[in-house]
Amino acid sequence: MNVAEVREIAQQIQAEIGKAVIGQAATVELLTTALLAGGHVLLEGPPGTAKTFLAQCFARTLRLDFGRIQFTPDLMPGDILGTNVFNFQTSAFTLTRGPIFCELLVADEINRTPPKTQAALLEAMQERHVTLDGVRHDLGSRFMVVATQNPLEQQGTYPLPEAQLDRFLFKQSMPYPSEEEERAIVTGHGQRGGSPDPAAFGVQAVLDGAGLSAAMAVVAGIRLHEDVVSYIVRLVRATREAPDLEGGASPRAAVMLAMAARARAVMEGRDYVIPDDVKALALPALRHRVLLSPAAQIEGRRAEAVVAELIAQVEAPK
Repeated sequence: MNVAEVREIAQQIQAEIGKAVIGQAATVELLTTALLAGGHVLLEGPPGTAKTFLAQCFARTLRLDFGRIQFTPDLMPGDILGTNVFNFQTSAFTLTRGPIFCELLVADEINRTPPKTQAALLEAMQERHVTLDGVRHDLGSRFMVVATQNPLEQQGTYPLPEAQLDRFLFKQSMPYPSEEEERAIVTGHGQRGGSPDPAAFGVQAVLDGAGLSAAMAVVAGIRLHEDVVSYIVRLVRATREAPDLEGGASPRAAVMLAMAARARAVMEGRDYVIPDDVKALALPALRHRVLLSPAAQIEGRRAEAVVAELIAQVEAPK
């Protein structure tokens, strides 16, 4: 597989999702970028903005093992990971696998469950395996989490721990559609009762596991010049030095941003990364990894605005 073929696959994925999801082109592009970069995505927005439906459409475009968890306040870690159950017939414990044992996991309303249960995803998201009773179970290099969450100011939500937020490559905010887009949504979906089904809109799979592994290998081989590496490091370090931020992005953020920039370069048909690739992805890659200082919170500042200012201030290589 080469750069042109991976770019065509990415365009096909976006076209298939576009059959069912109206608007949200930037979100679809970020999902495709994260897929090729081997990263996880957190989608945030008010109810009814198609977060879950978009994740379902994205999953349908891929011939991957698919799992879905509806997070609720009473969900326990064992409900996600599984547990060893004693079999009286064999007098031995057998593993009952939880829904996390898949290649693409949709974690719906992840912030509806307490941090204790959220933490069940930490090992899986970072290391692509889980440990049950001291035994390691691999999830595969293609394991990906697409999580949705409602804004924190809504009822019954719990903030995600910083360690878990840092494991997401992107956090994307899904706003309400424009008036024209909403009119098209009502026209296309208004006559259908119940929950929308991607299959009913003709969404087809365009990529299987072997193809995804080949595409990710192409992305990993994209050239990253030292000047671009320095630019990424300066951006990330700027978040740690900004007076309005109490906590900045981690070295993991720089590594993941570099991989995402490689994926975007492929989607643009290039075998090398340019500074614009980094600049285009810096906000969704950094906005969830920073903490506002108390003074900035009192002033009513938003972390996203502070990060956007830093991106504009840090000079990109020519």
